[in-house]
Amino acid sequence: MLIEFRVENHRSIREEQVLTAEAAAMGDAEDVRPRHMSGHTKTLVPVMALYGPNASGKSTVLSALAFMTSAVASSFRHWDPDGGVPRQPFAWGPFRAKPSLFELTFLIEGTRFEYGFAVDDERILEEWLYAWPKGRRQIWFERDGQTFKFGESLRGPNKVVEEVTRDNALFLSTSFQLDHEQLRPVVSWFHRVDYYGLRDYAWYQFTQRDRTEQWLRQRLGSENDPNAILEDDHGDPEESSIIKSLLASADVGIVDFEMRKTEEIAHAGSMRTRLKPFFKHASSDADSWLPLDAESEGTRALFYMAPALSEALKHGSLYVIDELDRSFHPVLVNTIIKLFNNPETNPKNAQLLFATHNTHLLGNLTGEPALRRDQIWLTEKNEEGATCIYPLTDYKPRKSENLERGYLQGRYGAIPFPGELVSVSRDSQ
Repeated sequence: MLIEFRVENHRSIREEQVLTAEAAAMGDAEDVRPRHMSGHTKTLVPVMALYGPNASGKSTVLSALAFMTSAVASSFRHWDPDGGVPRQPFAWGPFRAKPSLFELTFLIEGTRFEYGFAVDDERILEEWLYAWPKGRRQIWFERDGQTFKFGESLRGPNKVVEEVTRDNALFLSTSFQLDHEQLRPVVSWFHRVDYYGLRDYAWYQFTQRDRTEQWLRQRLGSENDPNAILEDDHGDPEESSIIKSLLASADVGIVDFEMRKTEEIAHAGSMRTRLKPFFKHASSDADSWLPLDAESEGTRALFYMAPALSEALKHGSLYVIDELDRSFHPVLVNTIIKLFNNPETNPKNAQLLFATHNTHLLGNLTGEPALRRDQIWLTEKNEEGATCIYPLTDYKPRKSENLERGYLQGRYGAIPFPGELVSVSRDSQ
């Protein structure tokens, strides 16, 4: 699980900002949402939501995390050896030339890790990895430019990886390509972080649609029976259940889906075969199946999101979504949050981090707020255009407090609609 993320000098983030999943002590011992995790003394929340006005930096926080995970995944293989570091520092003043810093603290099977790096436009300035097996700190490696220091606890081809590591590639990224076995679980943690909605980060091999179709082809069908669905021997019924429950909670009348072989014209005029999803609607008509192209934007977005969401729940990984409310009804968004908050549907302790404008999640949409007070983070910009992030708990709101009204009235900063505050205030009186 993610414990803490630190970032400095990335886009509109100038000074160091910290996002933590550590639960606050709120006197609610019966709440099942905070998780007690081996290897960490404090409980961790499985869901974190970012609120704030447009252009306040919500997406910037997510893109900082995306830059870090993509650097681990691809800096050795895909960054131009002569192209420096593709970072995006704060645009004004001296910070344009200052280093950018990224650091994550996380848990893997009861061991706490702290990994981070600092970069400028040309190279990796620093890189470090520490581990706390059984609660005792170990230095696995530290890097200062192209000088590396390895702790006794890190075994394997350290020197071989060092010799191959470029000045603009991460040691951790390079280690994965050279099959450093001890570091593989750490790299895999980063590889499993998935994203939805970050439009300007296209380092994936496929588009969201192609990635989803590939996943469905692997999970739902086979070479011999492309129409197979997950309930047979070709797949995992648990994954099918997650996808179907999401479709059902969308309340659009969909009761089932399957993959069908279809023929379509390729670029050169030849025919090619593709597997496409079809949806069965609640109807007395036996032929009530519709292709995905005929469904609503929200249904299509949900279906393309579902495989990655299912993978996160299955492996206990982190799923990051920008503008979760863009295409989804508040009830459906609430359902997605509950999937992660509920230990019965999330036994592997997967986490959801998302940005949203949906203030209904702050209220009592279904009798109980979808989010705890310590699951809510706020973003705003200061007079110099720099993004600041802070937890709602800084304001110590009471358990009975109407968070939605307080947020809309600007009680917690991060004013969502500055020009509308007067009317909001009058309406609430």
